[in-house]
Amino acid sequence: MINSELSHLRGSPFDALRGLLDPLAPAPGFAPLLLTIGEPQHKPPQLMIDALRANEHLYGKYPPIAGTPELRAAITGWLNRRYDLQDGMIDADSNIAPVNGTKEALYMIASVLTERAGHNQPQPAILLPTPYYHVYHAAAVMAGAEPVFLPAEKSTHFFPDLDALEPELLDRTSAFYLCNPSNPQGTVADATYLKAALNLARKHDFMLIVDECYSEIYDQTPPTGILEICAEEGSALDHVLAFHSLSKRSSAAGIRSGFCVGETSLIQTFLNLRSFSGAASPLPVCAAAAALWNDDAHVKENRALYRAKFDMAEEIFGTNFGFYRPEGGFFLWLDVGDGVEAAKRLWTGAAIRVLPGRYLSVAGADGINPGDPYIRVALVAEPENSKEALSRLANSL
Repeated sequence: MINSELSHLRGSPFDALRGLLDPLAPAPGFAPLLLTIGEPQHKPPQLMIDALRANEHLYGKYPPIAGTPELRAAITGWLNRRYDLQDGMIDADSNIAPVNGTKEALYMIASVLTERAGHNQPQPAILLPTPYYHVYHAAAVMAGAEPVFLPAEKSTHFFPDLDALEPELLDRTSAFYLCNPSNPQGTVADATYLKAALNLARKHDFMLIVDECYSEIYDQTPPTGILEICAEEGSALDHVLAFHSLSKRSSAAGIRSGFCVGETSLIQTFLNLRSFSGAASPLPVCAAAAALWNDDAHVKENRALYRAKFDMAEEIFGTNFGFYRPEGGFFLWLDVGDGVEAAKRLWTGAAIRVLPGRYLSVAGADGINPGDPYIRVALVAEPENSKEALSRLANSL
């Protein structure tokens, strides 16, 4: 009586981590520090709190699945500012789907895009990088597709090698999940790479899903967005969906608010499906989200806090453990030889929890898991707490 596809899901990396470390006692004499989950600990902007309070009388109303006109207008205005788009390229009422955080929407969209195989038909494929965000895999499995893991290695700037993809695979692909900046490695795909990915999607008729939730946490240069590539290619949005969230940009994970942008017919189909699940943001949340998308000053301040932590990490690690400043995002991807053993050692010797790279990756046909040598360190705490954590971590590796 239970969907058999559920048996193909991979366990949560955080469940695996609990299984690894919960039986072990943390080092005595230290306050435990958790550097595992990408949950920003910076204080959310006051303008968000003010908007929630000013609109709290609206909690008694059912919210529309497409959000409010004010929210869609704020999102469109931000996209135009951030990516220097021409007015009219994005229509607020037809190209934008507000979502309850991008996690659930990234999961649900695969079912919209994937036609299940009929008799004597090849199984559709969904492409995803490895290391990967575990939601992409679950989305592929539950949509009836074959999840195809594409190695994202240092030699290719931690993005999948597009030239290595066979036409036969691309012809049965329904979607390609691409996270830019990359998670966990923090590298950024340039315009040439994004254009090549878009051209493949249009040539082989699959959807390029670009998860850009880390796009506003960057070190020096704003990451190129897929919408900029669309603008260069004539402004058409076919074969592209871009996802954005307030969780990282505005340190507002708790309000679960984001959006996706794409071609009109797909967005409207997606909204129709979402209307059955009731996946609508409360009206006060819509008002708070609109206020956040309309304001860029708090994002600049937030980014400065992360830069300060990058500075700390660079000073503490130098070139040890393969350290490099992440171009985007807020994770360190450190080569410690054996990520699982390092995670145990850090917990029992320094009361620090980090995530082994093995739990974010899968082994290839050669049996080698590309994440085995690494640990992922989330620089999400306030700068003063991060400095203690990084110093303790470096001294214990």
